[in-house]
Amino acid sequence: MRNEVKSSKQLLEDFNKKSYGAEKLVFAGVDEKDVYNIAAPFMDDGEMVLAGRVESRDSERSEVMFFVNRGGTWIPRAGAVTFGLQDPFFTFISGELVFGGVEVVFDTENPKHVATWRTLFYKGTDIQDLTYFACGPDHMKDIRLIEYANGRIGVFTRPFGVEGARAVIGYTEIGKLEDLNEAVIDEAPVFTDQFMKDEWGGVNEVHLLKNGLAGVLGHISYMQEGDIRHYHAMTFAFDPKSSERSPIKIIATRDQFPQGPAKRNDLIDVIFSGGLHRLEDGKAMLYAGVSDAEAHRLLIDDPFEEYEK
Repeated sequence: MRNEVKSSKQLLEDFNKKSYGAEKLVFAGVDEKDVYNIAAPFMDDGEMVLAGRVESRDSERSEVMFFVNRGGTWIPRAGAVTFGLQDPFFTFISGELVFGGVEVVFDTENPKHVATWRTLFYKGTDIQDLTYFACGPDHMKDIRLIEYANGRIGVFTRPFGVEGARAVIGYTEIGKLEDLNEAVIDEAPVFTDQFMKDEWGGVNEVHLLKNGLAGVLGHISYMQEGDIRHYHAMTFAFDPKSSERSPIKIIATRDQFPQGPAKRNDLIDVIFSGGLHRLEDGKAMLYAGVSDAEAHRLLIDDPFEEYEK
């Protein structure tokens, strides 16, 4: 594998936008609040559940709720725990559910101003058993874990301001979940040759591929004049043995999903690549937050297949 740095514009020129249909997910029971920035559904206590960020359109004070599908509509799971977090994610380590999200701390003197944010981690046998066990550094989102076949745990990070870059991806490994802490995350070596200096990205979900590589689902982002944000879904492969990476490729853009509202005008061209289900027919279902206002899914060719050849 050979990494090659390309701008978002170049990556978009390489992207064929081939897909097989998209749909908006329908939610109920949330008092007309928005549900977005979802994780992919996962099995919990015998049924598929979906974690989503729930908040009012004019606020960033959110909670993560767990939903179940009833007749095509996602409704809050009865009796399920909720978390005062944003942007949920999950994985399984040694058969145990590891769940996380972003805690936002608001300024006490100016309640609309965000003072800081950090990623919190919980673990348990299922959703109702989740207990807190680790916290990331201030001002860091997009910390994700993967368990390898040898039991080692890969930790992807996203620090700000490294060598003049807005945000880059980092990586380290730990031997067990108990080793995950702020210092380990903060000291992870970073990839300084993955994004152009005026662009940034992060990891949203990591899949263990059949050849032992990590299949990384993430986003690549840049800012247009007027602080207009652009976020595209992307993937790359990472070899934990050699630390080699494949080039980034874009796998989805906002215009492939149904039109809909945006939280703000600067967030129209934004998708949050929350998770991916690999299917048996060579395709994959991408679950995404759209324009910071809705949750959608998009059927695409499996972006990880080429990394397994």
